[in-house]
Amino acid sequence: MIRRFYRDELTELEQELLRMGALVEDQIRASVRSLTEQNLALAKKVIAEDDRVDHMEMDIEQRCLTLFALEQPLAGDLRTVSTALKIITDLERMADHATDIARITLRLEHEPLIKPLVDIPEMGRLASSMVRLALNAYVHRSLEEAATMIRLDDDVDHLYAAIFRDLLEIMRDRPDTVGQATHLLFVANYLERIADHATNIGEWVIYIVTGERRK
Repeated sequence: MIRRFYRDELTELEQELLRMGALVEDQIRASVRSLTEQNLALAKKVIAEDDRVDHMEMDIEQRCLTLFALEQPLAGDLRTVSTALKIITDLERMADHATDIARITLRLEHEPLIKPLVDIPEMGRLASSMVRLALNAYVHRSLEEAATMIRLDDDVDHLYAAIFRDLLEIMRDRPDTVGQATHLLFVANYLERIADHATNIGEWVIYIVTGERRK
């Protein structure tokens, strides 16, 4: 009876984690859209939703601790619960970076953009796709999906390098753009970090399946 209750709790834990992941994925997309559209209302919504992510993290953490206390988990279950604690930390940090991007939208307000935003939205699309792939890999316990997602991190890194070079050149040619260009560099950096956190989740999925951590 206790074991069945334990399995039900594990299932609910995973469902909560997926709900948190879906919210974070939405936050990432919305934050980038707020910047490209200079949509201040959307930026404020992203910032307001960050508290919801924080509460979800605390609820899942408490559920994990309860599962640890309930009975001594078997090896596979132990990996599942301990990994959930790691994953929610990565998700919470992604949400923080989405909030950082939204704050930059507010700082720029309706200031004309120094260049058409092409690479940053593409970087945001890749980063949010990585989150979706990471969560799918988690649900399916799929090494293939985890590996596919991790490979996308290279594409994000290449885009980040291109954005960095482009903005550096703009600042050199037009010193009056340094303020906005610096903000846009921060946005690219936040998206690169989001991709890194998604990669972490992929690596935690590999750990759940194999019991081995990638070096």
